[in-house]
Amino acid sequence: MTQDCSYNELYALQVLDDSMEPEFPAKCIIVIEPSEVCASGAYVIITVDGERLFRQWIRDGQGHAQLVALNPQYPSIALSGTNHKIEGVIVQRNIRRKIKHYKPYEENNGLVS
Repeated sequence: MTQDCSYNELYALQVLDDSMEPEFPAKCIIVIEPSEVCASGAYVIITVDGERLFRQWIRDGQGHAQLVALNPQYPSIALSGTNHKIEGVIVQRNIRRKIKHYKPYEENNGLVS
């Protein structure tokens, strides 16, 4: 039996809106690692009730998860009671050849608060 391992390859997308500014401005390129798990504070591509979103995954002390847009003009989305699935985690951002790496499996992307 042959299994195609391309399901686990990194892929790139272009950000099309301002919901994640200033960290991810419109037209920047993000690199996604397919994964269904992440630490709190990671940036994710997630499907919620059939809608695909790019947001920050935040889990509080009680284990409740929500999605947060970095631009305050967009509301947070509580995930309890929704049908959701993380499709991938952001591991890199590229703005005009300036690259930044993220650590989606470490709390808050490995950044010290």
